[in-house]
Amino acid sequence: MATKLSVSLILPAYNEAARIGQTLEEAVRYFESRQMDYEILVAAEGDDGTHEVVAGMAGLNPRLRLMGGKERRGKGQAIRGAVAMAEKTIVGFADADNKTPIDELDKLLPLLEAGYDLVIGSRAMGKSTIERSQPLYRRIGSKGFRVFMHLATGLSHIPDTQCGFKFFQRAVAKDLFARQRIDGYMFDVEILYLAHRAGCKLGQVPIRWRDDGDSRLQLVAGNLRNVRDVLSIRFSRRTCASL
Repeated sequence: MATKLSVSLILPAYNEAARIGQTLEEAVRYFESRQMDYEILVAAEGDDGTHEVVAGMAGLNPRLRLMGGKERRGKGQAIRGAVAMAEKTIVGFADADNKTPIDELDKLLPLLEAGYDLVIGSRAMGKSTIERSQPLYRRIGSKGFRVFMHLATGLSHIPDTQCGFKFFQRAVAKDLFARQRIDGYMFDVEILYLAHRAGCKLGQVPIRWRDDGDSRLQLVAGNLRNVRDVLSIRFSRRTCASL
C-alpha cells in the first residue's frame, strides 16, 4: 500500500506580523479541509512582533512550530534550518505574505504522488495566472538577470527559478538543503542547480500569483550580491551524488 502523503510547510517570515496570521489561518483551513496530516514550521526573523503572533497561534495548535530569532540570517538559512527539522513525507515552502495561495498545492501534489523528486510553482508558463504584476522596472530587471543566471547555471529549462512555492520528497529536500550554502535570495537557484546536477526528476506547474508591492530586495546592492551568489553556485564543486 502506498504511503499517504503528509506535508511539512515552511513559511520563512521576516517582519511579517501584519500578514502572517492570515497566511497561517488559510494554511490550517486548507490542510484540515482536506484531512491531511501536516505541520507548519514558521522560520520567523525580525523584531516587529512576528514571533509573538506565531507563538500565540502555536499555543492553540500543536501542528504549528516556531523557530528563528530577531537577527536576520537570510531566507536560505532560515529554510535550511527548517528543512532539517521537517518530519513529513513532503517538505516545501511558500511565501509568508501569501503571494501564492496555499490551495495551489492541489496542482503540485499529484506529481509528487507520481514520484517526482521536486515540483515547483511557475509564474512563467502559458497557464500561469498573475493576478497583480510587479512594477515594470522590476519585471525588466528580472528578465535581464534571468538571462545572465540561465547562461551561468545552465538552468534555461526552468523559466521561473524564483517563485517561492517549491515542494520536495522529504529525502530529496534533506539531501539538497544539507548541501545548500547560499543564505540570500539565490538559494532557490542553488537548490535547483544541485537538483539538476543530481538528475532529480523535476515538475513545473503554472500557478496563481500576486505581487504584494513589498519587495525586500535592494536594487543595486541586492543585485550585486545576487550576481556574486550565482557565480559562486556556478563554480561550486558540490554535487548530490547520494540521491
